[in-house]
Amino acid sequence: MSGSTQTSTALVTGASSGIGAVYAERLAGRGHDLILVARDRQRLEALAADLQARHGVNVEVLSADLAQAADLTRVEQRLRDDQRISVLVNNAGIAMHGTLAEATAAQIDSLVALNIVAVTRLAAAAAAQFGAAGRGTIINLASVVALAPEMFNAVYSASKAYVLSLTQTLQGELKNKGVQVQAVLPGVTRTEIWERSGLDVAQIDPQMVMDVGEMVDAALSGLDSQELVTIPSLPDAADWQVYIKARDALGPNLSRNSAASRYK
Repeated sequence: MSGSTQTSTALVTGASSGIGAVYAERLAGRGHDLILVARDRQRLEALAADLQARHGVNVEVLSADLAQAADLTRVEQRLRDDQRISVLVNNAGIAMHGTLAEATAAQIDSLVALNIVAVTRLAAAAAAQFGAAGRGTIINLASVVALAPEMFNAVYSASKAYVLSLTQTLQGELKNKGVQVQAVLPGVTRTEIWERSGLDVAQIDPQMVMDVGEMVDAALSGLDSQELVTIPSLPDAADWQVYIKARDALGPNLSRNSAASRYK
């Protein structure tokens, strides 16, 4: 998708505000037609009208709650069937404030349904359609807490670690099929997700909070550079490679026919 101006369609979830809305605006600026997915139809329609007027692209509104089985199936089927779609921005998600012990079953189920189940189902649908067509881009929004889970809530952090792992695995499965895959790991980004989770971003050190436009622009720059994992605030990409090399060094000893001598 690097610098692409060809007409193709991008499906963006969680598109009514925040990161998703900015992705929609940037992709429209690159010439992509759009399918905007979120629960709030009114906000989606206002965004669609604005993007059509400013960028001259076709924008369709698909109102859906991806935590609900019927709505998820509808969007999933659209991804599988619509050959015009060549970009998926898997952005819809929720956060949760507080400890795991304090979380209600409903809160846990809701977060897992959106951050894990919906992300996986849509990625699978896109992988099937894009892989068969020999082209396409899947962008999965994770978080830096995938690498530093102690920074935040247990369920949210674990869900984003899952998204990172899913993306890395997908890249291995799709690398010979012409499909580009990217995991984006933002730090704290100034969006509505924090208010909804009960966390006041104003209480966080301003040096740790990035504006959403800057975050998405960095993520798209990483996509253009063919990065599998993009951490918008990381100054030196070599630091990520050091992390990967340290992980790879564990490889020969992760599965052996006997326990390590230190356990005997």
